[in-house]
Amino acid sequence: MKQGSIRIYQLAQKLDLPSRTVLECCQVLRLEVTTASSSVSAAEAEQVQQYLEAFQGTPSMVITASQPPTPDSCFAEDSLVSEPQLYFNRELSWLRFNQRVLHEAFDSRTLLLEKLKFLAIYSANLDEYFMVRVSGLKQQVAAHVTQLSLDGLTPQAQLDAIDAMLRPEVIEQHRYFEQDLRPQLTEIGIHLVDYSTLNEIQMDYLHQYFLEQIFPVLTPLAVDPGHPFPYISNLSLNLAVVVEDSHTKVPHFARVKVPSMLPRFVKLPAEVGDVKAPTHWVGVPIEQVIARNLEFLFPGMVVQASYPFRITRNADIELEEDEADDLLLAIEQELRKRRFGSVVRMEVMTGTPEFIQHTLMQEMGLVAQDVYTVDGLLCLKDLFAIAALPFPQHKEQDWTPVVPPRVRKLDPLDISTLEAGRLIDPTMAGLLDDDQADIFSVIRAGDLLVHHPYDSFAATVQQFITQAAYDPNVLTIKMTLYRTAGDSAFVDSPIVGSLIAAAENGKQVVVLVELKARFDEENNILWARKLEKVGVHVVYGLVGLKTHTKTALVVRREGKTIRRYVHLGTGNYNPKTARLYTDLGLLTCQDEIGADLTNLFNFLTGYSRHQDYRKLLVAPVNLRDRMLALIEREIEHQKSGGQGRIIAKMNSLIDKQIIMALYKASRAGVEIDLIVRGICSLKPGIPDISEHIRVISIIGRFLEHDRIFYFHNQGVPKVFIGSADWRTRNLDRRVEAVTPIEDPQLAAYLRGVLETMLQDNRQAWDLQPDGTYVQRHPQPDEPEQATHILFVKQALERSQGATR
Repeated sequence: MKQGSIRIYQLAQKLDLPSRTVLECCQVLRLEVTTASSSVSAAEAEQVQQYLEAFQGTPSMVITASQPPTPDSCFAEDSLVSEPQLYFNRELSWLRFNQRVLHEAFDSRTLLLEKLKFLAIYSANLDEYFMVRVSGLKQQVAAHVTQLSLDGLTPQAQLDAIDAMLRPEVIEQHRYFEQDLRPQLTEIGIHLVDYSTLNEIQMDYLHQYFLEQIFPVLTPLAVDPGHPFPYISNLSLNLAVVVEDSHTKVPHFARVKVPSMLPRFVKLPAEVGDVKAPTHWVGVPIEQVIARNLEFLFPGMVVQASYPFRITRNADIELEEDEADDLLLAIEQELRKRRFGSVVRMEVMTGTPEFIQHTLMQEMGLVAQDVYTVDGLLCLKDLFAIAALPFPQHKEQDWTPVVPPRVRKLDPLDISTLEAGRLIDPTMAGLLDDDQADIFSVIRAGDLLVHHPYDSFAATVQQFITQAAYDPNVLTIKMTLYRTAGDSAFVDSPIVGSLIAAAENGKQVVVLVELKARFDEENNILWARKLEKVGVHVVYGLVGLKTHTKTALVVRREGKTIRRYVHLGTGNYNPKTARLYTDLGLLTCQDEIGADLTNLFNFLTGYSRHQDYRKLLVAPVNLRDRMLALIEREIEHQKSGGQGRIIAKMNSLIDKQIIMALYKASRAGVEIDLIVRGICSLKPGIPDISEHIRVISIIGRFLEHDRIFYFHNQGVPKVFIGSADWRTRNLDRRVEAVTPIEDPQLAAYLRGVLETMLQDNRQAWDLQPDGTYVQRHPQPDEPEQATHILFVKQALERSQGATR
């Protein structure tokens, strides 16, 4: 419990008032509530009391006297929200998630190039965190927003806490790379060297490389009364250059942008690399190559010094959808504005003079808290390039997803195959690969659950869309696209390619492209226009709601009947991330689910306000209420002498109403295990509140992304998968779909997935009541159980013939 929270609680006890009331009074009176002092002075208590006595009442403050909060009173909705000590701060919880990512780089069990990958992921995550979360808090401070977070912190207090937690961590990240990993890289033949250590032959080579490859794309920008301070693009690496006029001896300031389209590290060829083996790699940071050749950019001037720096801008989009006549055009306009978002962070290297830092800070409106000084290379996100070098013994072996046995074509004389109904539809002759079964026949034989990246995305979900595009019996394809592969050249997205082919083949194709998918807006606009040009009906969703559901509906004529085939998943229709993220998908032709998804698409594309879904849990319609009801039912079972049991897996847990319900369930004795990869605002292990709740996080080779919800239900389990986390935005401000898994075999598989994670002693971290995480380690006589390794082994075993 935070000391500031203790003070508020003590004040509430002294004054016989609710904690929320006292907290608001302290804010109004500017009393410090976040210091380490745990004592409450009489003067403080008297000051709050006098304020309340003089107070005539406002809608924002209830000042009627009450007893101090007790566990029993914490489950009235307003009472729980008023107790900040029951929650972790979401911003700090995210930072702890990124700490766990960073720890993978520090872990001695991690292979060397995988360490670089985790350092790069950590840095990339921080970039997005500053662009969205830190920038949002800064905007709140600038707007004088005083609303408190769940744990009772103001926006400025959160920024202060972020700075205190993050700054030493970033310093340690860079120290570890420079002092520990760079020497280890040299030992295996990867020489990332500084320009100052090169010999004359190597310098001559880089000089020529500079003139031919780098110099033509550089633009020096002077800063003086005739040249205003230049625009500096988001996440760009730059050189602040100090030059002196050779005649007047007057110093000048200039900026040179390091071209982002060129490789960050310039590779030296073997003949000049001066290495022991031709397989070795020697590279120099490109900013050092530019710095040593600046005289070509400033002829007639004397280059005194140059200093690398990097900035991060606010990249969140502020969109007034209600006022937008055309959502696509409105988002395009906001994307143009995003380039000029306010600067929220500047990174400089140790040794950068104060006058350089001050000049940059003044021009970009920064304060000292916004500047991060590191000892070594900036932008460690670029270490992805080195991690990708061909040194296979120092990285994880590439994983090739397996093709589930049910979607492989088997010998037609195999009687068991015939009995299972996996016959090839005669209309599909010539449209399938030699080893590919008819996906529609597979689904008709029974629901198919796919688990990526262990099961092949290409052979299942992608094949489902591709086969539908060319099947003459398919009438309609409807689909939501949130993030997909590809770029402005419209390549590398087989899903979109199949949708285009389907439209060209005369099928009705309806695609909801979510234009508001953060940092994929531009790609999605390009895809939307490409699809529209070939006759696809493209819609952009509902005003005020982001469509996050991962759903596809295929309508097929089969004889005299029409059958609906459905895919409902937890991940995006992106074959690239399907090899890196863990996700689940259900392929089914159940009538009720097909009818539900039809209603959902009508809700997304038309004016349907259908509320009565048969099986699907849909946000923002019924998902929140159904989840709360499922939790409440476990409470009732526990109170009636049964066994209440909840296991839930998700990316983030933030919603206060769900947390309140889980606390209530814990107090009733329901055993609850939560597998939360990232942000978790719930505090486990609080006596009389959450002592029956355990929270773990799985961090490892793959990014955990699937959502699974298991409710014991007196031995008749209710199991669900879907796209939604237990976050307010997912439950109230997004369109999400969660589906029941009713096939007993598939439900049992999911229960096994959850149990495997709960028993993990290698990749699992246990959340403690104080907000820290403790990594599990196997005991000396205990075998190591790593979730991702176990699932890879199971997938290989399944590929030998087991079915699911």
